[in-house]
Amino acid sequence: MNGIGSIKAAVVGAGFMGPVHTEGLRRAGVPVAGILGVDEAESAKAAESLGIPRYYQSFDEVLWDEGIQAVHIATPNRLHHEMAKQALAAGKHVLCEKPLAMSSTESAELVELAAASGLAAGVNYNIRFYPACIEARQRVAEGRIGEVFHVCGSYAQDWLLLETDYNWRVLAEEGGPLRAVADIGTHWLDLVHAITGLDVEAVCADLTTVHPVRRRPLGEVETFKSKEQTHVETEPVEITTEDYGAILLRYRGGAKGCLWVSQVTAGRKNCIRFEIAGSKQSIAWSGERPNELWIGRRETANELLLRDPSLMSEAAREAISVPGGHNEGYADTFKQCFRAFYRYIAAGDFSAPATFPTFEDGHREILLCEAVLASHERGGWVKL
Repeated sequence: MNGIGSIKAAVVGAGFMGPVHTEGLRRAGVPVAGILGVDEAESAKAAESLGIPRYYQSFDEVLWDEGIQAVHIATPNRLHHEMAKQALAAGKHVLCEKPLAMSSTESAELVELAAASGLAAGVNYNIRFYPACIEARQRVAEGRIGEVFHVCGSYAQDWLLLETDYNWRVLAEEGGPLRAVADIGTHWLDLVHAITGLDVEAVCADLTTVHPVRRRPLGEVETFKSKEQTHVETEPVEITTEDYGAILLRYRGGAKGCLWVSQVTAGRKNCIRFEIAGSKQSIAWSGERPNELWIGRRETANELLLRDPSLMSEAAREAISVPGGHNEGYADTFKQCFRAFYRYIAAGDFSAPATFPTFEDGHREILLCEAVLASHERGGWVKL
């Protein structure tokens, strides 16, 4: 059996996520053989700046490259379905950014194609791979918190606070009819599912668009890429996607939940939080303090568990690379997600349970998004 270092990957997308995937792959020990950007100039620049051996001039070149075994798709959402479909057909393993597709019809097709392909097909829900979140999952699985009563949490950012803040993600035709929920809310929904195993059976959502018109810089200067937008000529563009919203959740088995999602909360750069209340204990975690897991008790003192391999479960230790007191964070979750994906490929048993978020997980999140949108439009509960 060959190791993951024998599997070569190509990265499709050279914007925000492409370089993040490149770094994560290298740190996981997977060679990055090539990269494709939006055009030849961006591709060539990315290859040079990231030290990647070659750049591609088209997606067909990626598919024709017999030297790569896996494709990472980090492009705008509208391209995910067709690219993933073609990559599977070309015999490539696929790791796709979320959302997996623009509709559940598309994602359902990808689930079927992946199952028939005999290939690994994953979605990058990387937040699962914080060691504290894995520890939380293990404690739930062992019954240490008891029956889950309810879950609450939020995911808040401020990068779209101003009407002059712009990125392709705000456009429904590029990212889909939902934005805050689909872009970051699905990370929270996937994380809670991964920890608790609970499936959502119904949702009730209320969403708001703060800026129905945003100022788009001419030349597509994007907020993610540059905060320096002073003295840039702009044009108005109508926005239908939501800036924030609240979602009530009913889980199968009786547990309840609530999620608050916002991309217009000043001062919150990338803050994801959850609290899970059980019949024996509660647990809470914040992405702003990712190396801490709070454990709440009724009869004895509460506990703050610091990320330390000597103090955590074997499952959590698998996602820890440095000793206690040496913090790990966002970039490390990509490394751990990719390690899980490529170790699975290297093991060669594609009938084994996946150790990474799969196309089925991506499909479930799209079904949730469609139910959230339907609930908002109808003004009431919608069952899945």
